[in-house]
Amino acid sequence: MQSITVSEVKKAADFFVSEIKNLNVRPLRLMEVCGTHTVAIFKAGIRQMLPVEIELVSGPGCPVCVTPNEYLDTAIAYSRQSDVIITTFGDMLRVPGTETTLLDARAQGGDIRIVYSPLDSLEIAKANPAKKVIFLAVGFETTAPTAAATILTAKQQNLSNFFVLSAHKLVPPALEALLAMPHVKVDGFLLPGHVSAIIGLAPYEILGTQHNIPTVVAGFEPLDILRSVYMLVKQVIEGRAEIENQYSRIVPIDGNKAARQVLEQVYQPCDAVWRGLGKIPGSGLELKSGYNEFDALAHLPVKVGHSQEPRGCRCGEVLSGIVKPTACPLFGTACQPEHPVGACMVSVEGSCAAWYKYGAGRWQM
Repeated sequence: MQSITVSEVKKAADFFVSEIKNLNVRPLRLMEVCGTHTVAIFKAGIRQMLPVEIELVSGPGCPVCVTPNEYLDTAIAYSRQSDVIITTFGDMLRVPGTETTLLDARAQGGDIRIVYSPLDSLEIAKANPAKKVIFLAVGFETTAPTAAATILTAKQQNLSNFFVLSAHKLVPPALEALLAMPHVKVDGFLLPGHVSAIIGLAPYEILGTQHNIPTVVAGFEPLDILRSVYMLVKQVIEGRAEIENQYSRIVPIDGNKAARQVLEQVYQPCDAVWRGLGKIPGSGLELKSGYNEFDALAHLPVKVGHSQEPRGCRCGEVLSGIVKPTACPLFGTACQPEHPVGACMVSVEGSCAAWYKYGAGRWQM
């Protein structure tokens, strides 16, 4: 593959920026629905390249961020049981629950272990037959198939001490829910490339046919994003509301059929609570009856107190695109990456973390 030079990249970027400006667009709010997009937009300075009429806002694209406090509180409660081992991806450790974090719970004696794949949890379960191993299954359609494959493996191996605490989320229902919120104003979506590589294009079609919202599946390089913005703006100018696939080199129209088959074998849609968006019908995943034996909540009793969001934190409104992180009174003061108050400041894909790290000197935007 022939590499592209820096000067060629700049020339292409200038072309797309010029084309966007030539469209003479009215004021638009375009939402990126992926934390990786949020970071890429900041790192490349894309906001500064675009005309002032185009506002880029971040949506619920960070799986750690949209996981509600109730889930964190439940995981922490499990970790306090002497016969339980919690396995989780590392970015969950510092997410604040109502009173504490998994990291603090581990410091207080909880057996909480970082894994790099759900499959690692199975080895831990085999090595600790007297313990109940609970994997914190958090993520969108991108990571859910791996969790499903892990459950299939556990069933094949007759593991009776492995469980999941499911908080998997489905992106398309959340986008519909956003459009129904009275204070949310969105003129187009930059759709997540990773999720779309799994589910394909069809699940997004309702956004155009029923909600009249243009959508573009976008890649993650600066030129991908600039071209996707151009495609969205062009749809608006031409009065179209379609789904276009800028990231076709990675995202097939039908997605990943094998991954979807594994997912559909193990999971089924259910109502789910999203931080800032509330309960959204059909936006989560629960285990089907044939795999219910691995459902932690169904088989392991746990007592959880009242869950609530941190006082003063506007993370929910940030995830909905209602406000920018800088509108939160805690941003950059009480809430910083070293001492996060809200979930949006924890993950590298969180909107607040991205604004804090890459928006220095531009927080007034």
